[in-house]
Amino acid sequence: MTWLKRRVRPEQIRELSLLVLIVAAIVMFGSFIDGYYSFRTFNRIASSVAIITVVAVGQTLVVLTRNIDLSVGSIVGFTAYFVGTLIANNNGINPLLAVAIAIAMGAALGVVNGVIVAWGRVPAVVVTLGTLAIYRGVLVDLSGAKTVTTDSLPDWLTGLPLVNVTPIGNLDIRPLFVVALVIVVIFQFGTTYLSFARRFYAIGSNPEAAQLVGLPMKGIVFLAFVICGALAGLGGFMFLVRFGNITVEAGRGLELSVVAAVVVGGVNIFGGSGTVAGAMLGAVMIGTLEQSLFRLGISEFWLDAVLGLLILLAVASDAVILQRLRALWGGADLKLVARGADSGAGEQSAPRP
Repeated sequence: MTWLKRRVRPEQIRELSLLVLIVAAIVMFGSFIDGYYSFRTFNRIASSVAIITVVAVGQTLVVLTRNIDLSVGSIVGFTAYFVGTLIANNNGINPLLAVAIAIAMGAALGVVNGVIVAWGRVPAVVVTLGTLAIYRGVLVDLSGAKTVTTDSLPDWLTGLPLVNVTPIGNLDIRPLFVVALVIVVIFQFGTTYLSFARRFYAIGSNPEAAQLVGLPMKGIVFLAFVICGALAGLGGFMFLVRFGNITVEAGRGLELSVVAAVVVGGVNIFGGSGTVAGAMLGAVMIGTLEQSLFRLGISEFWLDAVLGLLILLAVASDAVILQRLRALWGGADLKLVARGADSGAGEQSAPRP
């Protein structure tokens, strides 16, 4: 047991449990839905998961700092619509430039959130709830109730969802899924091994101590919101690629799926703990539920209720089960430290020959 505690952290147990639940959900839905175990089902779930995952990575950084960004759904819709309009009016635009514009647009909206939260000292839930409505309102007003249609978009964009990046047997790996996977790997590596990225955890776990050691707390919180906005902008471009037809309703309600993915994935809503990989597992769980319940013919209103229930259960389990695991692991760490101290004291008191 001591060996296990030294090599496995409580958060990893949470992620492993989530992985088991995902497998159980797939087995359960497979018994109810005909043809569920097919490559088509995988592609549907992967496309849904990709967008949620990319936005959830940015949300993870924000939540780690004891904040939350509820405006991500509106940022996704905002960037999807206006970048879609730009591409529709300029079919010859460079694809990389279009992606860069989407990311920059999302980052700019994230700057607004970050400045108000970090330097205005307004609670993030209040700020982002307000900007959620503001960004959506600006989108509705400037759009003139027009729709971006697939036939107005260039072939490179409409054909992108069907591109097979790396065929594995009969399984097609789509570009959106690859992009999400690359984003997860980059940010998981960064938050694990880069000392600067560990500051997100430091601020969330103990803000007073972080301030005492001189960490630039406002700057780090601001950066978290900017990155979150930038990834939501990238998510907006992916939304455009996946659906093609974009209205002012694009991305509405996505913030619920993103927050659910982050919290279900083991990121502590009170900050300071959790991983990007866990958020991705949460996104896989949410995407699996969304697509499976849709195929069962269950109303999307009930889906929102399920997501809300998952958030409540995740927060409750984090408050009860995970805290007890951390206390148990912490007791084991203290025993190891005490054992090391006793052995050191014994060596010092031993007579020298």
